[in-house]
Amino acid sequence: MTESQDFTAQDFSPQRVSTSPRRPMHIDLEAQPPTQTHDVDVSGAPIHSPTESVRQRRINRSNTVKSYRPERRGGQAWQPGAEPGIDTSAPVEMRQPKIHEICQITTVDFSQTEVQQHELDNDTLGPFMAQPRPDWAVCRWINVNGLSWDVVKLLGNHYGLHRLAIEDLINPRNRTKADWYTDHTYMVLPLQKLIHLHSNSDCDSEYSDWEDGPRENGNVAKSRNSKKSSVLSKVTKPFRSRRSAKEPPKSQDTSADLNGYIDAHKSSSVDAPVTRVRTLQRYHGGPNEERIDFMEKHSALASKNIGVGVEQVSIFLTADNTVIAFFENSADDIEEPILPRLRTAETILRRTSDASMLTQAILDAIIDIAIPVSTAYQDAIGELELDVLTEPHITHTTSLYVLTSEIAQFKSNISPIVNLVNALRDHKSEPLSTPGILGKPSKLSSSSVTISPTTITYLGDVEDHCILITQGLDQMRRAADNMIDLIFNTHSARQNESMKQLTIVTILFLPLTFLTGYFGMNFDRFDGVQKHSDSFFWIIAIPLAFVTSLYLM
Repeated sequence: MTESQDFTAQDFSPQRVSTSPRRPMHIDLEAQPPTQTHDVDVSGAPIHSPTESVRQRRINRSNTVKSYRPERRGGQAWQPGAEPGIDTSAPVEMRQPKIHEICQITTVDFSQTEVQQHELDNDTLGPFMAQPRPDWAVCRWINVNGLSWDVVKLLGNHYGLHRLAIEDLINPRNRTKADWYTDHTYMVLPLQKLIHLHSNSDCDSEYSDWEDGPRENGNVAKSRNSKKSSVLSKVTKPFRSRRSAKEPPKSQDTSADLNGYIDAHKSSSVDAPVTRVRTLQRYHGGPNEERIDFMEKHSALASKNIGVGVEQVSIFLTADNTVIAFFENSADDIEEPILPRLRTAETILRRTSDASMLTQAILDAIIDIAIPVSTAYQDAIGELELDVLTEPHITHTTSLYVLTSEIAQFKSNISPIVNLVNALRDHKSEPLSTPGILGKPSKLSSSSVTISPTTITYLGDVEDHCILITQGLDQMRRAADNMIDLIFNTHSARQNESMKQLTIVTILFLPLTFLTGYFGMNFDRFDGVQKHSDSFFWIIAIPLAFVTSLYLM
């Protein structure tokens, strides 16, 4: 500190007089033209102070790129260095997300003896929350289908949800985690399920033969019956442009917004309603839209017109035995198995009337929905394995690469849930008090949310399901890698066999080529040619070729 003070006193001595006028604070220094003013000493010689060099370097610093194709996070443009979190109690003119949709809200109040269910929306939620909670209601579940700022703001103000948790709730892409606050816990994780892609059958029939050669979706056996069209396609391929004017059909509506949502059915059934969902490729694909379209078109499940839908689920577990769950569009899939359990008095949920146990049921349902996705990939890799074993083709490597990419992304969404479950099981429910600051009452240094021993026991079942899925995915990925090795080894063996045949032909014709060159020489006197017929050539060539082949092979 002493050296810094001496350095400052030495460089900025009282003898220096600055002739530069002081600019107002509201004027942008970088937008002003450079001036020729300098610091001068008593003798009039210019002195270059450190502040002048710093001012010159600021022009270069302004060239920093702050974002690359910035996505809108929570309905607003994200900027680096912004205020962390979103305050639901802030005035309207402050930074707030601009998202609104009609939400389907289901509230369930239950105890060991009674249960009551209400179906609400954006307009009726406010009057319902204004009413006092019934005395008999031990536990309350608020299940929200859709994200709308008016609903988030109402629930955030009513339960005092933390501003960082609100920001993570609005942001459509977060890592799987559990954040512990004073009187509530925030959990976020992805939900993965099979969906039916919204396709146009007329477009599919019009472009049914767009692909060249074997189809890259695992149905290579079907392409064996159309070898004539495949050969014709290969012959005409050099005369076609690399990107044809007729683009291949998209298996779904790819008019995605900035967050990657597309139109698709809510489940694997074609009768399910169409809604805005994100596929597995769009959830992790990044800003490159062409790559996402290619990966979706060559997906292992595209031949069956199904895909994997991914959405973010946010769960709040409060200290007053309340569970608030936010889904983008799959709340019905979670309510379907849980609501009948709440209506039955003999179930564990009703007998315990524990919010942490209800959270376990939601997590278990999310994992159970992901099991059919693993089964679909297992079926797809089985078809690819059969095609590779019967007729391996180099185009199979593209399908296998896309399949391993999807399996890796699917696993990256499932594996962190194990850490989330362990965080819930290892949570210490006994809070510790700390002294107050500035005369304020003492606060709790840890969360007062309680995870019951029954919930800890049943969370082990959720962890087992996650581990079983990840182990199956690891096995499928190793099988795909082995099939890729098998394809290249098979092609290498075929090339070696071809080289062997070419080598045999070369060895057979090597002595014949030598003799042909010898007898084709121009000499004035050549008794071997002038006194003999062409049979003399074969009398020499055949034994020589036999001896050479026997020696070289």
